[in-house]
Amino acid sequence: MSVDVSAFSRSEVTAAILAGGQGTRVDGQDKGLLLLGGKPLVARVAERLLAQAGTTLICANRNDDRYAAYGRVVSDLSPGFRGPLAGIAAALAACRTDWLLTAPVDCPCPPQDLVARLRQAAVAAAAAAAVVHSGKRREPLFAIYHATACASVSSALQRDLAVWRWQDELGAVEVAFSDHAEDFRNLNTMDELKLWERDHGG
Repeated sequence: MSVDVSAFSRSEVTAAILAGGQGTRVDGQDKGLLLLGGKPLVARVAERLLAQAGTTLICANRNDDRYAAYGRVVSDLSPGFRGPLAGIAAALAACRTDWLLTAPVDCPCPPQDLVARLRQAAVAAAAAAAVVHSGKRREPLFAIYHATACASVSSALQRDLAVWRWQDELGAVEVAFSDHAEDFRNLNTMDELKLWERDHGG
């Protein structure tokens, strides 16, 4: 794959916030709309990514009207809450830029240099994707994809692959973010949201 190795503009990047889950660990509520310190989770993530990408997509399967305040809403191409790969597939289909960044809606503080570091690593390796490694584990939902990745995501979805397996097929490179490990803290339950509010003063 040939990509431009020059300095890039945020207009070359679309950010997709993955908010299409069923919310099984929050009693079926739409997690992205839950309040964290008085703001919906989706608002916090969108604010962190605003300076890093020229376009924002919200991958959601309900409450489109509410999510539309934070970006263009795209839904899974097939019904049934098929998981994050379905959201990524929908985002890649809707993406009109060279690069697509993905981030989950339940992580309110993604690093402010997330796009720059992931894109730089992908370009340096001539790879179609780059994915965060927190120092403890891969964080597969924090990744950047070149537009060429769209060609294989439909097949991966048909085979019901986990996101990390598809990334391996793409030859994604892992990028160390151990200096920002706490920024990848997911809030999966109501108790975790309350704990975050306590630790961050609301």
